[in-house]
Amino acid sequence: MADDRVGVIGLGYVGLPLALAFAEAGCEVIGVDVDEGKVAALMAGRSPIRDVPEEALRAALASGRFRATPTYAALAEVEAMFICVPTPYDAMRAPDLSYVKAAAEGIVPYLRQGHLVILQSTTYPGTTEEVVRPILERSGLRAGEDFDLAFSPERIDPGNREWTVRNTPKVVGGVTPRSTARAAALLSRLGAPVHPVSSPRVAEMSKLLENIFRSVNIALVNELALLCERMGINIWEVIEAAKTKPFGFMAFYPGPGVGGHCIPVDPYYLSWKAREYDFYTKFIELAAEVNQAMPFHVVHRTAEALDRYAGKGLRGARAFVLGVAYKRETDDPRNSPAGRIIELLLMRGAEVAYHDPYVPRFRVGGDAFRREERELASVPLEEGWLRWADVVVIVTGHRAVDYGKVVETARLVVDTCNATAGLPRCSAIVVRLGAPMAPFPE
Repeated sequence: MADDRVGVIGLGYVGLPLALAFAEAGCEVIGVDVDEGKVAALMAGRSPIRDVPEEALRAALASGRFRATPTYAALAEVEAMFICVPTPYDAMRAPDLSYVKAAAEGIVPYLRQGHLVILQSTTYPGTTEEVVRPILERSGLRAGEDFDLAFSPERIDPGNREWTVRNTPKVVGGVTPRSTARAAALLSRLGAPVHPVSSPRVAEMSKLLENIFRSVNIALVNELALLCERMGINIWEVIEAAKTKPFGFMAFYPGPGVGGHCIPVDPYYLSWKAREYDFYTKFIELAAEVNQAMPFHVVHRTAEALDRYAGKGLRGARAFVLGVAYKRETDDPRNSPAGRIIELLLMRGAEVAYHDPYVPRFRVGGDAFRREERELASVPLEEGWLRWADVVVIVTGHRAVDYGKVVETARLVVDTCNATAGLPRCSAIVVRLGAPMAPFPE
């Protein structure tokens, strides 16, 4: 089967790049998203994602190989479909599979003999077979017999120009060897190598391993950063020294916490599932705990810096946060540590403003820490705001920000990501995460 007509459910950070890549590869692609505003924007050639240039979107529309719709009925026209919807966690850090279930239920009325369904949303081992398969089989068709079903984890790295959906190797595992082979053949049309595995559970676990590997190593270096602060050692200098070893070491960097759609979420997906087997992932959960604690440390460090260098506390202080995206050079604020940092600053009585060249509006609160929900708007990075602030807190080190201007104009800067490294000496006092503070002023 050629599988020349492809459906993609969920046109976000994962689904939209995938849809356009298949269109560029010569497939006819129908994108389904229940957000009618997003669909209208896409059909008008407006990309909601910084990683997807509008020129590429318009070219796909003009070719006739891509269109978007808010209705699942269009899936009756395709031969293969991908589920690329969010898999967040709830307030208790339990998996929220409501989007996956809704997508599977949307497929059921249009599922037919010979369809191929591939789940791409990051999730715990067993989701494809224990959650998606039973829903799809309500159609009366059997997975592996009447239609094919597989899991292939997304490997989108927002802001990464070198590794994209077109050249990043793919992993895929189907419910039967035929499902695996068919999904692998379709994915290979994107041009990257495809690595088949024995089952969807193996493919699901491989994605969790990739991201938990990062979570654990980021936690390690975050904990070392806290120790280095106490010992009067600069963790950034330590890492640069360790990087000179040509084998057996991979550099990870401390920061204000972890964010995005995977690293803060995946450890909890696995720990939740592990309890079904009377197994407790203590090591993995400890790493997640260290990373989740970093925003609290950033606020403590900010309060300490204000007390030391400005002789004042956080109550009534004016804090200017630079960067609220979870990662530099992206417009994605999901699970960004900036959210918790801003909440904590507000709770301690500070006035807060922020600047992010890629995130024009940012919502904070609405959780157990701060019940009141509030939407902030990015303000210009100009001299007036830098002079307004008692402290500038750099959370996300976007390269588009002029940090030379920041340290020349501001009075006090707390740098959580080493964005000011290498700048000449300036009038501002710069306090770096993971480095000793300068002596008390005379």
